[in-house]
Amino acid sequence: MPGIRPALSVSCAIALRGAVQDAILPAFTRETGTVVDAHYATTSALVQEIDAGARPDVVIGIAAAMERLGDAGILDAGTLAPLAKAGIGIAVGPGTPVPDVSTVEALISALTAARSVAYSRNGPSGVYLARLMRELGIAEKVNERATVVETGFTALALLDGRADLAVQQVSELRYVPEAIIAGPLPAAVQHYTEFSAGIAAGARDHSGAAALLAFLTAGPAQAAYSAAGLEAG
Repeated sequence: MPGIRPALSVSCAIALRGAVQDAILPAFTRETGTVVDAHYATTSALVQEIDAGARPDVVIGIAAAMERLGDAGILDAGTLAPLAKAGIGIAVGPGTPVPDVSTVEALISALTAARSVAYSRNGPSGVYLARLMRELGIAEKVNERATVVETGFTALALLDGRADLAVQQVSELRYVPEAIIAGPLPAAVQHYTEFSAGIAAGARDHSGAAALLAFLTAGPAQAAYSAAGLEAG
């Protein structure tokens, strides 16, 4: 119908889903009246969708991938803005003893003692964990009984019994409320992933996209990232 503004389309990495879906977008819609149609997936999946022709108005993803999309002219490189960074953590399910993961030695013990460790095949946390386990010399032992999750939240494997330890970015673990965070990876082996947002070069609603980008970088959004287990970018 004439006069009805179409929804603003957003593709967002799942590491930021808790903050974006539960806090930032509802506040943005209340303040501006703009409806947002958001889609969540790993950054690698989002890039594959964009390569196949998807053209959301705003993209939120791993900073390095966003820069490549800017270099390719898919995103307006001048609009790229840092949002937050995510560290990797360990979680267990309800009623499960919480292991010590405060040192590298304790982390090795927890991973090798677990009945099954759930981690992501393609997400940045899973790619890093696979490399870290090789470096620590425990990859074969852990992987012979690991639960490798193709997409989504690894902590869900704690609830259905597939695994008793889940590894993913802390913000993703916290999105499953039943999961109990044992702690972040020890500082000596911690790995942070930086996230940024940008406007599509051919955005259908550039003014709406610009308003959302400003909202994503404002103070209240930073508080939402922190509450979701992310850190200031």
